[in-house]
Amino acid sequence: MIEINPEIVCQIIDRAREFQSNEAVVLPETPFNPSDDWALQTLAEHTDDMTYQEVTDAIRDLEPDQQVVLLALMWTGRGDYEIEEWDSALTEAEDNWTERTAEYLLATPLVADYLLEGLDLHGYSCE
Repeated sequence: MIEINPEIVCQIIDRAREFQSNEAVVLPETPFNPSDDWALQTLAEHTDDMTYQEVTDAIRDLEPDQQVVLLALMWTGRGDYEIEEWDSALTEAEDNWTERTAEYLLATPLVADYLLEGLDLHGYSCE
């Protein structure tokens, strides 16, 4: 069982899809540099976008431990971890959580698909 309401994750997935489908949003396949600043650089020009604001606010409004679950869901859905490695994914996510987690998530290409796949691996659906 995941420690976040799957309905909240589904709402974030919907908003992330809407934001990333915007023609003006171009996300790199790989970061510009290995620092955490690449997400901020990528998203800097979208700070006035209402959808961007809504989804980042929704993620920031979550407690840090729920943001950690989102990170672990994304990584698991992306295939970085197997479902059997969920505890390791959570530990890694906790170690890497920052106040810019929302930006990191949104700057990840296909984040909505990865979150959806992560939910699916846990037996949840957005339908």
